[in-house]
Amino acid sequence: MMEYRELTEQEYRDLESRILYEDNHLLVVNKRCGEIVQGDKTGDETLADAYKAFIARRDGKPGKVFMGIPHRLDRPVSGITVLAKTSKCLERMNEAFRNGSVHKTYWALCCAAPETPEALLENWLLRNEGQNKSYIVREGNKQAKLARLQYRYLGPTERYHVIEVALLTGRHHQIRCQLSGIGCPIKGDLKYGAPRSNPDGGISLHARNIRFVHPVQKTEISITAPLPASWKGVERYTSSTNE
Repeated sequence: MMEYRELTEQEYRDLESRILYEDNHLLVVNKRCGEIVQGDKTGDETLADAYKAFIARRDGKPGKVFMGIPHRLDRPVSGITVLAKTSKCLERMNEAFRNGSVHKTYWALCCAAPETPEALLENWLLRNEGQNKSYIVREGNKQAKLARLQYRYLGPTERYHVIEVALLTGRHHQIRCQLSGIGCPIKGDLKYGAPRSNPDGGISLHARNIRFVHPVQKTEISITAPLPASWKGVERYTSSTNE
């Protein structure tokens, strides 16, 4: 009996094409919006499980494939997702994400341009579990957590605006909430003020670049994820940033 389901040829090639970096310890892939990184109440197949099936087939592994999850992207968000292929790597990457030594840059297609081209945003965010939403509240609320990000306005497309975000803390829906707070809701993000949904049900937020020291080899790694094909008019900004 096989440990994992049989991938179709199309599924196999698709998963293969989205690998951005791989060695004996790490697997870094380009997640599509709508995919879940870790299991939830829907019971849908996770990205980690799909890559377990991929590696089992590619490498001819008869038993279980280890695939740890040191960080998560929200389901409607696309872009860089780091997976750990060994328990040692998982433990070290967990610590790197926890202590802030992993540098994450996101791109967002927003419904408006920010008033200030670049700034540091610091807000206290309160998470509402029932609504699965975060709110900006005044400092002093004991349940709130400080959220910090640095943004830079890259420029307009025909209908939207490209904002680059360097994430400095990792709060629930932080980028979505803080950009909405300055009048720049993300395209497709109905929960935080966008006027309409995206056809694919996702939001136009993409984990664009990640930098960290390799947990085993101790070399600096920098990885950039290609932008979704549905992002029209953004190509002009790629040459001046990470690509």
